[in-house]
Amino acid sequence: MPENNNRLGRIDEEYRKEISNIISYKLKNPNVTGLISVTKVKVTNDLKYAKVYVSILNSKNIKDTLAGLKKSSGFIRSELARSVNLRNTPELIFELDDSLEYGARIDSILKDIMPKKDEQ
Repeated sequence: MPENNNRLGRIDEEYRKEISNIISYKLKNPNVTGLISVTKVKVTNDLKYAKVYVSILNSKNIKDTLAGLKKSSGFIRSELARSVNLRNTPELIFELDDSLEYGARIDSILKDIMPKKDEQ
């Protein structure tokens, strides 16, 4: 079983890189704006579905961008099938990964708290 997990990990990473390339260079959807990074891809054990976690920065509208990615998932999937040679290509499910945003928020809270400590 561990070698299967290792294989899935390699597939996840390969898909992450490829989907990132496809979104950056091949996707021509006007609703998809801003800097989009694919932070993580998690493929199910049966390789039927892949959850694609994306972080969206500097977007005009994050909801529209996410909706645009979901609409373009068929195109992204067919491009993925072309570049990654596996028997079947999973259906892509896009999820917003706000961990970067969350980290930035925590950073700013910590910066607010830190000077107050020095005053004591």
